[in-house]
Amino acid sequence: MPARDSFHSTVKNALIRDGWEITHDPYFMRYGDTEFYIDLGAEKILAAEKEGKKIAVEIKSFLGDSTVYEFHTALGQFISYRNILEETEPDRILYMAVPADIYDSFFRSRFGQMAVRKNQIRMIVYNAQKEEIESWTD
Repeated sequence: MPARDSFHSTVKNALIRDGWEITHDPYFMRYGDTEFYIDLGAEKILAAEKEGKKIAVEIKSFLGDSTVYEFHTALGQFISYRNILEETEPDRILYMAVPADIYDSFFRSRFGQMAVRKNQIRMIVYNAQKEEIESWTD
């Protein structure tokens, strides 16, 4: 099993506070003889507008020296995980969780916006200090 991201507990707590039930920690997938672990699986049970919605969340902290390099790694994981989910559990939606400061500085840049749009990345933006979800992008 892979190491947990620095903000794993932060995002998990934020999702719980937002009304999500964590169903998998981590979310395990097997495709052929290859195993994958997405950080979290969750379901929304109480709120009518999202009732029955199932998600998987890949948490990224972007704490390294190069945001672009980390984004390339995160994007490769995201696309692989999304492809496998589409084949094995098409009703579960994959999100990439990123800290608000990285969202504001990188993902709002011209390149970041283009990369998100072209790769159809669904995102959860979290406030690491408050352990809160700031926004969802679909």
